[in-house]
Amino acid sequence: MSGASKDILKVAMPKGRIYKQASKLFREAGLPIPSDFDDTRKLIIELPDVGMEFIMAKPVDVPTYVEYGVADIGIVGKDVLMEEDKDVYELLDLGIAKCRMSVISMPDWKPTINPRVATKYPNVASAYFRELGQQVEVIKLNGSIELAPMIGLADRIVDMVETGETLRENGLVEMESIFGITSRLIANRVSYRMKNEAIQSLCDRLQETLAGRA
Repeated sequence: MSGASKDILKVAMPKGRIYKQASKLFREAGLPIPSDFDDTRKLIIELPDVGMEFIMAKPVDVPTYVEYGVADIGIVGKDVLMEEDKDVYELLDLGIAKCRMSVISMPDWKPTINPRVATKYPNVASAYFRELGQQVEVIKLNGSIELAPMIGLADRIVDMVETGETLRENGLVEMESIFGITSRLIANRVSYRMKNEAIQSLCDRLQETLAGRA
């Protein structure tokens, strides 16, 4: 995958826990990514030995970078893909950063008229309740979603659940799971044609590694 700069594979990488799990997977696939990059504050990490460049991004921005072609490929959670609905190819389920999207409430929750649902994922939440035939008012929040039912802002919330520890600590209960979430490898449509050999080679190596993990 090495070569001239135009052949460099630009990878939009989410900062935080997904990056750490993704970089571990890449190393298992034989890509020598230095471990000291796991805590770097750099926004662009060049990896000339493997013909790659990482663009460190907020997870929610990864599909936008890939859709507009500033990154050829990216790693993003299924939750963000479902919410953002970008025009990208979904190539591979990486099986990392496992969690689930769920409906959450206080233990004494009871159905009300004109219920409010708070979430970081308004499109996902709206589609879910629409499919159930339930009319709800969706309130978009950007952080500490758990606060909403505790302070009376919303009756329920829709959010990611990993271990459920935060919910338990705040007296909340998981009512139902909407869908499971793992991180996916996505590609820009033009890049997938123009850099197909490099992208497919990476996919094959990752798939082989994932099969070995199973």
